[in-house]
Amino acid sequence: MRGRQKSLTGKSSTAKSSAAKSFTKKISTKNSAQTEVLLVGNPNAGKSTLFNALTGGNAKVGNWHGVTVGELSRTAVFGGKELFFTDLPGIYSPDAMSMEEKRSAEYIAAHGEAFLLFVSECAQLPRTLPLVERLGKGRKCALVLTKRRQFERAGGFLDLPALSRYLGMEVLSSEGMKKRDLKASVFRLAEEGKGGGEFKITELPAKIYRPQSEELSRADRLLTDGRFALPLFLGLLLLLFWVTFAPNLLGDVLKTAIENFFTVTLAEKAQTISSPVLRGFVADGILGGVGAVLCFLPQIFLLFFGLILMEESGFLARLALLTDGMLSKIGLSGRAVFSLLMGFGCTAAAILTTRGLDDKKVQKRVILCLPYLPCSAKLPVFLTLASAFFENPFVAAVLLYALGVGFSLVAALLLKREAPPFVLELPPLQIPRPAFVAKSLYFQLKQFIIKLGTVILAFFLFSWLLSSFSWKWEYCAVEESMLAHLCGGLKFLFAPVGMNDWKIAYAALSGLIAKENVAGALQLFYGGFPYSAQSAFAFAVFLLCCSPCVSAIAATAKELGWGRALLFALVQTVTALLMSYLTYFLLTGGWGYALVALPPIIALFLLKDHEKIHRKRKLLSQKLHR
Repeated sequence: MRGRQKSLTGKSSTAKSSAAKSFTKKISTKNSAQTEVLLVGNPNAGKSTLFNALTGGNAKVGNWHGVTVGELSRTAVFGGKELFFTDLPGIYSPDAMSMEEKRSAEYIAAHGEAFLLFVSECAQLPRTLPLVERLGKGRKCALVLTKRRQFERAGGFLDLPALSRYLGMEVLSSEGMKKRDLKASVFRLAEEGKGGGEFKITELPAKIYRPQSEELSRADRLLTDGRFALPLFLGLLLLLFWVTFAPNLLGDVLKTAIENFFTVTLAEKAQTISSPVLRGFVADGILGGVGAVLCFLPQIFLLFFGLILMEESGFLARLALLTDGMLSKIGLSGRAVFSLLMGFGCTAAAILTTRGLDDKKVQKRVILCLPYLPCSAKLPVFLTLASAFFENPFVAAVLLYALGVGFSLVAALLLKREAPPFVLELPPLQIPRPAFVAKSLYFQLKQFIIKLGTVILAFFLFSWLLSSFSWKWEYCAVEESMLAHLCGGLKFLFAPVGMNDWKIAYAALSGLIAKENVAGALQLFYGGFPYSAQSAFAFAVFLLCCSPCVSAIAATAKELGWGRALLFALVQTVTALLMSYLTYFLLTGGWGYALVALPPIIALFLLKDHEKIHRKRKLLSQKLHR
């Protein structure tokens, strides 16, 4: 990367003006008198952790590449002074390759007066210095080093004062400094505005810096060996699912306790309310809807807990490395694993992380694959439906999750193109930090509860109101209500799967607002799922394949534009309906017809002359950045 000669620091004023315009909205909250500090460095260098320490913010952090995918700004006050900090996505070179790097490079070029606070792991200092050399010339800047203890334990050596003199700029080590001292140092450096001479960085002398051992540890060798690591990953997932969903285990016990509290204890008290309207409002509108979703909180907690442990330990990065070869066969790269695994938590958040990919076409393919992965919002619906076709929710959950992964891979295969080269920043293996895990879980669960207490609760109350009153505002049966008249024409949507019922269609379409709404609507109208196992499974397939929610659509629009986002949502929803019809057809005796029709289709596919795409794969040692 260093060998390329094009430099963004030499852009024309027109280019700079254009870049500045694209960030006008982002810096609108900055006071004109404030000094702006840009946190710049390679991916996974610790920029977001430093940003949180300096500003008291809650930027997402993690032990893997591509956590920060957009600039995040926040004002911090210390000693009566104010600074405006901006955390930028990771960048290796001004000659940006990935979309997140381009975004950072444009932001840095557009903010020529900002103070650059370079952030680097001690172990990665030689690879960060070319970036400092390119961007730091003529700019006010300083360097902060992270993970020093880990570097020295691995045999590395660093003389901080000598390094500062050699570089001609202030160098700090964030590790070991109290937060107050760290803030005082950064505020002082930004106010003084030193650094940024016309320096030329050559190889660091051994008396100043000696790198740590590059030899892979035994644990690293095991976790980069597919014969060991892939079975381990699948085993850990099955264990996580078993603890979360299996009867009489932790997830199920906690879910049942919360469910009983709402449906038995509180519901019995609600029945003592004399007014039928108020009783229906409390029992059905609030307790029935909110309780039907809130009872799944322990299982969502356990799933997030497992994902966070894999992220923070560094296992996720090694999984990306191992799966690159397989994903390249369907036109993706190993980096897609980060977004795909995040899709099990939240589709909208996973879509935003696709900015870390190197190619816009690959990003589009990953975004099209993500809706098929079961996010945490679909979990309450699947478990509500599961009891209709499986006694054991563990088996049902594994089946639906596996089906979602299968649909996602098929979507990628249908959109297959040549995958880009794969280079990965491999973070160190580490024991997950309890404080970090607790903070991440708290953030995820807080978001779920806020969503439940606002959007979902508002939807339940709106649904109860329209389904309980006629156009004359008289309390009535649901089939005589305003909602029945408004949605009666929707019943044909699921008639082919044995559910000629507008309430099912309303519940399904309510999932476009938030998937949790589906579970609440089923509880509100039926108290469960009233149809056959075949219909339940076909309905689950529809929810698995349809467009996730408005948040995911908005995230897609942010990355690809509203036209494509709405088109994708429409195509996914129509395809989901067709898939649910096909599923019901097969489950109700259509297997015979399928077996007759399948051989000619397979033969036609095999006989077709496909263009073969050969992709050169790098050796493992070439793909690793340590």
